[in-house]
Amino acid sequence: MKVKWNWWLPLIFVALFAALRIPGLLPSNFSAVYAFAFCAGAFFAGAMAWWLPLLTMLATDISLNVYYHLASPDGNVWDGRNLANLAFNYAAYAVLIWLGRRFKPQSSFLALLGGGLLGAILFYLITNTASWFFNPFGNPEYTKTLAGWIIALTKGTGGFPPTLEFFRNTLLSGGLFTALFAGAAKLTAPAESPAEKTAGMREPAGETEAEPEEAGG
Repeated sequence: MKVKWNWWLPLIFVALFAALRIPGLLPSNFSAVYAFAFCAGAFFAGAMAWWLPLLTMLATDISLNVYYHLASPDGNVWDGRNLANLAFNYAAYAVLIWLGRRFKPQSSFLALLGGGLLGAILFYLITNTASWFFNPFGNPEYTKTLAGWIIALTKGTGGFPPTLEFFRNTLLSGGLFTALFAGAAKLTAPAESPAEKTAGMREPAGETEAEPEEAGG
């Protein structure tokens, strides 16, 4: 029996994303989250593009916070400032999904790759600005000045790698995982029947969108 990729592909994306969030599996800021959010917007149908990635991220974030709390009970993973900082991550996820919705499943591979890289840049700017503003770990370098904000985006805090190193990992992982997700979606798209296109994956903008324009002409 033929596999309904329009349903299975989103689930495969979710499973892969969740597995890649296992602590220590990937370097810092080398994550599939940027590509997952962007490609969900580009390829998933309707409301699924929003609730599926956001609920998956929420579930994995809660699991990670529980893990880190058990590993270091004196940590501040449940601190109000840390949770406020984490909330800005979800604002960034929403921006990436919204950006993905500006693309179509039939967009060129290079266009999707460029969109994924742009999404990674936006995520980096939003989340590092939130880290500077809320400063959940009390970093003395993150003064509420323009200089403090620039430090948060470039140098970071003492005792950790420079923030620009995280930016490099953000770009590399955003490009790599966007290429993998978009490539997988495009490779499986020809196997779908017309009746399956309205389920889990977005229907390409084709004749159904062109007909009203022709009728009005």
